[in-house]
Amino acid sequence: MQAATNSVTAGAGLGEGKRKDVSLSQPPQQPGKKQVIHYPFWFGGSASSMAACVTHPLDLVKVRLQTRTGNMPTNMSGTFIHILRHDGFLGLYSGLSASLLRQITYSTTRFGIYEELKTRFSPTAIDPLTNKPIPPSLPLLIAMASTSGIIGGIAGNAADVINVRMQHDASLPPAQRRNYAHAGEGLVRMVREEGVASLFRGVGPNSARAAAMTASQLASYDVFKRTLLRMTPMEDNIWTHFTASFLAGVVAATVTSPIDVIKTRVMSASSHHNHGMAALLKEIYAAEGLRWMFKGWVPSFLRLGPQTICTFLFLESHRKFYKKIKGLDTDPAVA
Repeated sequence: MQAATNSVTAGAGLGEGKRKDVSLSQPPQQPGKKQVIHYPFWFGGSASSMAACVTHPLDLVKVRLQTRTGNMPTNMSGTFIHILRHDGFLGLYSGLSASLLRQITYSTTRFGIYEELKTRFSPTAIDPLTNKPIPPSLPLLIAMASTSGIIGGIAGNAADVINVRMQHDASLPPAQRRNYAHAGEGLVRMVREEGVASLFRGVGPNSARAAAMTASQLASYDVFKRTLLRMTPMEDNIWTHFTASFLAGVVAATVTSPIDVIKTRVMSASSHHNHGMAALLKEIYAAEGLRWMFKGWVPSFLRLGPQTICTFLFLESHRKFYKKIKGLDTDPAVA
């Protein structure tokens, strides 16, 4: 009887030893913590570049309306017809190379930094009621998005100048056109003809716009998506992504409209018309009144809305594919 007892005790000890070995070989999970995924830095730039290929004609029309001169059409449909009539279908894609360069620099930077900041500074606790990660607060999202936008605006400023100029070029008299063959030639000629400082033309309003754009677009998308998932029966699928991105596009178009008008006017100006910001605002107000703040809002939203929707749909598909190949698509504690 005693031997049997010793045998059971030894067996229990052996079993306990095995359990200890297993626990040592697999580090214990920290309860109440979420597993954070570090998505590739380039996801935002890739998604934005794909979206730019879809929405570039709308962006072109927006720029033409904001910089119209003489007898140029005053509405979106008239501008479309004018471009098709004078430049053909390919005219709708004038400056596409500069647009893609802008997304590769500007959007890659702002999306990448924003996601990195969210990963590093977001709360890590899990809500015990929903078993989902507790999301960061709206003020924190806005602060992180604004910071990302400023840095992205500086990184993509040169490409943005080229983008605006190439889109605006065909609306100028032939003698005033720059006729950049592509974005690379535009950068080289700007430096050679106007100096390195021309690459930073309008960097102030551009960075301000980038901060407002990123805060109103990225932060609002996260908030709208979170709210839809919590307050409605909607699930984390393409319909939720579409709805959240559409609402984010409305917010972004409204917030950035005044800054966008100023940025376009500054960047499209030649080096011979280098007005200060105060003088430019006074000149615009005297000519157009307060209406200048939302001049081109409709085409701006019609461009920014689809662009925002396409960007986030592409971005969510990037994320979904990445989590699938990493085997993380079924884990509810994954951020």
